[in-house]
Amino acid sequence: MTDLLQTLSERGFLHDATPAAADRLRRGPITAYVGFDPTADSLHVGSLVPVMGLAWLQRHGGTPVVLVGGGTGLIGDPSGKRAERPMLGVEEIDANVAALRTQIGRFLSFEGPNAARMRDNASWLRGESLLDFLRDTGKHFTVNYMLQKDSVKSRMETGISFTEFTYMLLQAHDFRHLYRAEGCEMQMGGSDQWGNITAGIELVARSEGVQVHGLAFPLLTTASGTKFGKSEGGNIWLDPARTSPYQFYQFWLNTEDADAARNLRLFTFLPLDAVDRALAEHAADPSRRTAQRLLALEVTAVVHGRDEAERAAAASAAIFGGAAGDADYSALAGTMPNCAVPRADLHDGIALTDVLVRAGLASSKGEARRGIEGRGFSINDVPESDVGRRITVADLRQSRYVLLRKGKKNYAMLVVEG
Repeated sequence: MTDLLQTLSERGFLHDATPAAADRLRRGPITAYVGFDPTADSLHVGSLVPVMGLAWLQRHGGTPVVLVGGGTGLIGDPSGKRAERPMLGVEEIDANVAALRTQIGRFLSFEGPNAARMRDNASWLRGESLLDFLRDTGKHFTVNYMLQKDSVKSRMETGISFTEFTYMLLQAHDFRHLYRAEGCEMQMGGSDQWGNITAGIELVARSEGVQVHGLAFPLLTTASGTKFGKSEGGNIWLDPARTSPYQFYQFWLNTEDADAARNLRLFTFLPLDAVDRALAEHAADPSRRTAQRLLALEVTAVVHGRDEAERAAAASAAIFGGAAGDADYSALAGTMPNCAVPRADLHDGIALTDVLVRAGLASSKGEARRGIEGRGFSINDVPESDVGRRITVADLRQSRYVLLRKGKKNYAMLVVEG
């Protein structure tokens, strides 16, 4: 298990660890957990850092525990937030928990001697009485101790509710529960979770008389200083219904050169010597974007499967290689956002402004009109400047497709039915 810290360090995962963590790992495999808040029905690419951390733990013989916050999600973690997040209802939380369980299950093995385990803290937190919680957990913490945590200090000026103030106690309670029930000796998470992680370590030490450990992953930004995992359209989700495999592939393909090396180490399972070879080839001719193409293919394969990754790569090559006119449009339609219309609607034509909104390339008709006037939209790779333009049967390719583009990189397909 000492190799785990070396692997995490070499690949860029290791931001911080408690002093005794390395000594504990030398003694053999460890059970460790990461918590995931069910604030949405999908993880996004920012969640891949802790997910990959759990995967490397398992590959080094450790046992990963995935904790989904069906209980803590009802409160909301104040870490990194400037204001209190809206509270979600129980039904919405439970639906999100179910979706995350399915999604995370693709990254870990739930079989074998160190099979991954998935737990929902709703099973112990929702039935916990307030008095029992205060006596068994709250008594181990002073208000002064809690006020020193960054998640609290950063909110003192704008205000923090008592509900969110107690969140770190709930997370500490989780760590102790998992220590007792699962033999879990380490919590891992983003560096913004360090205060909550150390609170759990403190609780286990005081109530159980045992030393447990913590490990923090870095919070990523791009080389240009923007938050990692965001695109022009918002979050890049792992759920293909929210971010298609083609869009997912394109996100990684558009990685800046300065971030490519880091991302290859963090988000793929490629051996580091293979990463170094790809980076050397990229450096010899950056215009070929060798590093980005390898990154996009490998991460898309991890998240969506090798077949979907290769389809997305082929679609990207056809579109950006100037061969879209000769491509199989039915295959392209399956890799990118699309909207369907009845064939009868094309007899009199459909306003391009309507089509762009329905395809998700414009948020409103006004935005669509302004974009068309600025020649920011294309039909079948031909820029369009006529705001009165209508899509008709004459625009169809291969009898039922129209390729739409916003700017240089955002594509969608109009698909005619019937």
